[in-house]
Amino acid sequence: MTDANYMQRAISLAEQGRGWTSPNPLVGCVIVKNGKIVAEAYHEKIGGWHAERNAILNSDTDLSGATAYVTLEPCCHHGRTPPCSDLLIERGIKKVFIGSRDPNPLVSGKGAKQLRAAGIEVVEDFMREECDKLNPIFFHYIQTKRPYVLMKYAMTADGKIATSTGESKWITGETARTKVQQTRHQYSAIMVGVETVLADNPMLNTRMPNAKQPVRVVCDSQLRTPLDCQLVQTAKEYRTVIATVCEDLQKIEQYRPLGVEVMVCKARNKRVDLDDLLQKLGEMQIDSLLIEGGSSLNFSALESGVVNRVHCYIAPKLVGGKQAKTPIGGEGIGDLSQAVKLKLVSMEMVGEDILIDYEIIPHL
Repeated sequence: MTDANYMQRAISLAEQGRGWTSPNPLVGCVIVKNGKIVAEAYHEKIGGWHAERNAILNSDTDLSGATAYVTLEPCCHHGRTPPCSDLLIERGIKKVFIGSRDPNPLVSGKGAKQLRAAGIEVVEDFMREECDKLNPIFFHYIQTKRPYVLMKYAMTADGKIATSTGESKWITGETARTKVQQTRHQYSAIMVGVETVLADNPMLNTRMPNAKQPVRVVCDSQLRTPLDCQLVQTAKEYRTVIATVCEDLQKIEQYRPLGVEVMVCKARNKRVDLDDLLQKLGEMQIDSLLIEGGSSLNFSALESGVVNRVHCYIAPKLVGGKQAKTPIGGEGIGDLSQAVKLKLVSMEMVGEDILIDYEIIPHL
């Protein structure tokens, strides 16, 4: 096996932690001695051992003279767990391949520097592009203190998210819906607008065995969320936040005994200022947000510039209808030069449907 093979193995291991490590990054580690893998592990969950410590402490092999392949620069500070750099030095590792650089100011170059100072050969930026793809959420959150935002919608081949009568269950097939459940597990919070609550009465939970449940957020400027809807009635079981600009204490107090957190945000055109909302969610240590809203919320999110990524599911169906809703509503953009630009990340078949994954290209 080559150095690239070992790092690819570390990347595959890191992926196994997806959904469990938030707000920590995904990290994998492979340790090789005499051409054989003698230890490997990944960061499994928040508060648990980091990948390097997991690999080393679960190995009975003498690791002196071994080479480590780590997808992210080893930490060199005391957090929930001791520094990984110290352990790599103590166990006599002679060479470390590092994929991504850690933007966390507590680490950022210091881990690699400490290893070199101890006489360890360090190769930085090894397969960095591949390793960076593991952690767009972590990188964004550590640098901005705001959640990374994915906007997801499903539409027919003629661009409709519902029929002219409002029927939307189900646009996509079962395989695509299962994949959406996996995405919910991977994100810290999920948000819809109040119109979606009124129309669909959703639960917004993750329907997978042993899955992590996202914080449920409703964007509801005037506090119209019904007290008897599923989101409110299950708020003591699943953390639920209503973001509003309404300051009517009588209205607000109706929700609190039911377990709902009401967050009063700044107003923008009499609606919730999404920029302010994201700032507040970031302060709650919510590092990622999945928007599963209707056309109005989707447009507001794009207009506010808070979206980082888009997942567009396309079903092989045609429904037509001038009044049938499209994924992005609102006032729209009149000047094409101001259109939101997208970069294609991937395209794949998910059952009978197509999933297109885009990154938002920021306006300069």
